[in-house]
Amino acid sequence: MSEESAKLSGPDLTQGVELSTLADGTMLLGHARGEPVLLIRRGNELFAIGAVCTHYGAPLAEGLLVGDTVRCPWHHACFSLRTGEALRAPARDPVSRWRVEEVHDRARQFTPAEQRVGAVYVREKLDSARPQPRPTSAGMPESVIIVGGGAAGNAAAETLRHEGYSGRIAMLSADESLPCDRPNLSKGYLAGIATEESNLLRPTKFYKEHEIELHLGVRVDAIDIGSGHVELANGGRHAYGALLLATGADPVRLDIPGGDLPHVRYLRTLADSRALVSKALTSRHAVVIGASFIGLEVAASLRARKLDVHVVGPETIPMEKILGPGVGNFIRRLHEEHGVTFHLGTTATSIDERSVTLKNGEKLQADLVVVGIGVQPATSLAERAGLSVDRGVTVDKYLETSVPRIFAAGDIARWPDRLTGKRIRVEHFVVAERQGQTAARNIIGRREVFDAVPFFWTEQYDLGIAYVGHAERWDKAEIDGQLEARNCSITYRRNGKKLATAFIHRDLDGLRAEVEFERAIAMAEDDSMAGTEAPRTMAMFRWSEPATLPAPSISERYR
Repeated sequence: MSEESAKLSGPDLTQGVELSTLADGTMLLGHARGEPVLLIRRGNELFAIGAVCTHYGAPLAEGLLVGDTVRCPWHHACFSLRTGEALRAPARDPVSRWRVEEVHDRARQFTPAEQRVGAVYVREKLDSARPQPRPTSAGMPESVIIVGGGAAGNAAAETLRHEGYSGRIAMLSADESLPCDRPNLSKGYLAGIATEESNLLRPTKFYKEHEIELHLGVRVDAIDIGSGHVELANGGRHAYGALLLATGADPVRLDIPGGDLPHVRYLRTLADSRALVSKALTSRHAVVIGASFIGLEVAASLRARKLDVHVVGPETIPMEKILGPGVGNFIRRLHEEHGVTFHLGTTATSIDERSVTLKNGEKLQADLVVVGIGVQPATSLAERAGLSVDRGVTVDKYLETSVPRIFAAGDIARWPDRLTGKRIRVEHFVVAERQGQTAARNIIGRREVFDAVPFFWTEQYDLGIAYVGHAERWDKAEIDGQLEARNCSITYRRNGKKLATAFIHRDLDGLRAEVEFERAIAMAEDDSMAGTEAPRTMAMFRWSEPATLPAPSISERYR
């Protein structure tokens, strides 16, 4: 038996399963011709799709059926049951599809009131059923310029082509490297368990095949709104019919003596992570300045490389502001169990070639210093162009800025969030990708409201935390389950209103929470539109619990 075959589980779906075992909402994990397959019943319809998420390989059988889609349990990608299409980030590629045949016993005639009796067979794999692009609207821009080569910019470029846009697309990136999976830079890549090639969002040939001009290592200095051009630092100019600003955020720099020494590192780009890995290979003692998500992920990855790691931060409990004191103390204990030493309630005052000096006079050995004290949205280009900026680039519900034909997405965009009723700006990779997708569709006239529920995740050692929603400020954190057993959810409320929920090893609950927030958004929209049009249907938010009960192969009588 091959290694791939050994990983297969469940029935051989080519041999058929009894239809009676497939209740509505069932996701039956099996295999067909050496590949894992999900056989799904949705009402009277049957579907067979690939059982593995194309993002990080999560088992879709452990996900959630919502309408005619299935959502990934790990990072909330969404796939169409009908086409296999990846409907939203972080997945970019579709899952496979197979033809499903329902065969009945011709010896009997069943009345409509009787239970359907027969068998279901998974037949041959189908070609990719990418939907035909919708007709483009009048006034299509002749060219689209994307400033930024991160998650939002890359997602926008891909979506434009996916939606049938045939004009010029040029992505102008200040990075020297191809667009990459930025969350993994502080996790698997830094820890040494993910390769650089696997961390790229797309290989070079993808951009060539899809006629996306990718200009690396270029900086845009100005936007000439009157003439519809962007001006580069090297003197070049690019005309645009529509412009997407996806410039991301820049790390906050440490302004202390020695803060610019060569062994003081920041982590934002693939080049940053590559340099950090190189330095870690020759280092023994590391000091991480900053006890936020990025700092603690870096600490965990450096411990995986056997470095002695000290974490410095001004807070008394790590990540208390975001996750609460209970979770913060739990995470601190986790790191201490893995050998990390914390120095909290203090700051670094100076750095030399061999040590970091703290405010209380203590000196920490350090041949590597990693700074993770936050980021600032890169809004200077928008400000110089006269766009509305308020703690980010101000956009409307379609992600268009104060200047027509100019859109913004990702870490710089501050948009009207319909769940909280306020403008928010979120520095999450998945949010950036989904905004890039929405902005692209609006650039070509789709008028799609951005209303995705914010989602992010962190991984530290063997601990995974998923976070759904947005609670910039909260006054109550409710824990359901056992924190120490790593099986719980934490709900964050303000004035009684549920704003966000964090989940520790409760993936399915995280998906349910996402759908619940989407329902709340839809209901709020229906209320605001009362009397003007028919209420928004809720069918798309109907979920089914996963059911992966084994079904036996059946006899020859249904062949």
